Amino acid sequence: MKLPRSPLFFTAACAAALSPLAAQQPAAPAVAEFKAVAGRIDLKDGDTFVFLGDSITHQCLYTQYVEDYFYTRYPATRIHFHNAGVGGDRARNALDRFDDDVASFKPKYVSVLLGMNDGAYTNYQQPIFDTYQKDMNTLLDRIAELGATAIPMTPTMHDARAARLTNHGAEPRDTYYNGVLSLYGRWLEEQSQVRGLGFVDMFSPLNSITLEQRKADPSWTMIKDAVHPGMTGQVVMAAAILNDMGPRGSVSHIAISEKNGKVIGKGSNGALTDFQSGETISFTFKANSLPWVLPDDAAEGAKLTQAGHKFGIEKLTARNLKPGSYELKIDGELVGKWSDGQLAFGIELEENAKTPQYQQALKVALLNKQRNEQVMHPLRDQWSQLKGKRSNLKKAQEAEDPQIDAKKEEFEKWHAEMKTTVATLLGKAKEFEDQIYAVNQPQP
Repeated sequence: MKLPRSPLFFTAACAAALSPLAAQQPAAPAVAEFKAVAGRIDLKDGDTFVFLGDSITHQCLYTQYVEDYFYTRYPATRIHFHNAGVGGDRARNALDRFDDDVASFKPKYVSVLLGMNDGAYTNYQQPIFDTYQKDMNTLLDRIAELGATAIPMTPTMHDARAARLTNHGAEPRDTYYNGVLSLYGRWLEEQSQVRGLGFVDMFSPLNSITLEQRKADPSWTMIKDAVHPGMTGQVVMAAAILNDMGPRGSVSHIAISEKNGKVIGKGSNGALTDFQSGETISFTFKANSLPWVLPDDAAEGAKLTQAGHKFGIEKLTARNLKPGSYELKIDGELVGKWSDGQLAFGIELEENAKTPQYQQALKVALLNKQRNEQVMHPLRDQWSQLKGKRSNLKKAQEAEDPQIDAKKEEFEKWHAEMKTTVATLLGKAKEFEDQIYAVNQPQP
């Protein structure tokens, strides 16, 4: 005869059997904590922004266009910009000059455009990539130690077709190098997220715009030597920075409408006063900003990126007007004619060269162009010469050159002169900055 099982016995047996298994269970994995990526660029009065890079930064073009944007968008905020680009630089070279060329300016932000030279213009090779990773991480650490926010940026595009068109093609570079740069950029993007930094993708817009233009013109390029973007490409680069990290918002919007039988006007990002309506509508408007206007030689890039529309809308809307055609005059000068329907939809003025706002912003851009051509580019040339002279001195030391002492003395003399030249150029840069902040103040 079978005896019924005791519930107590069964419970105890189960407990005894389960206890060892429970003890072997691994602890629940800790929930990963991820840093939030840095927000958009937020520059306050007195802040400094440093552009760190190689020859593409040394060109003083994309940097100039970004400067133009901030000079016109935030005329009441005194912002300082320093170009720290040197031709041929890799991350290691940037570290060599970091203290004097970056840290000494006490930046709030440091954008980093390196990698084109780090990849050594060949196919993917792990030792080369390992060196790039090590030096770039060290560079990002150094920027963090300053209390500044780094903004890593992907290497730009290598245009193999441009090289082949000019008979400067080379293998394995032309087949593989654009892909190598893409990998470097994607690795850098991951590091930026892990560190909680800002990030700018320059590689994608340069490649995508090139591909789109080649649907109509197979020989089209904005990088004629395959490496250094021309003015069109440099605008694409500036637009990438503003798209990924730049502060957003329109320049201004004036809205005219009818409310309770009365015509009224309102303005955003500015002060609208002296409003009168009748056969004509008149008012005074003083905006807080100016449109983002670039020099004429950058026109193709501005068109391809829709720079004005995307980053500097200056809009006028007038609704409930009687059917017909209307003239718009600013300071007594005719700037255009539009129908009541067009005005109801809204017209954009940021690219209208007849407006005084456009002309004022253009003066800012041309003044900043002089600043970069007459001061910043020569300043970067000094740093480029320093790198070359240091390299030559190092080679002489390694070769145990019998004239090494004389060469050291010659170098020190030149270096002292270089420091004086740099100080003079920085003083001139300050003078240009003062002029820019006198010209960029919006007028009623």
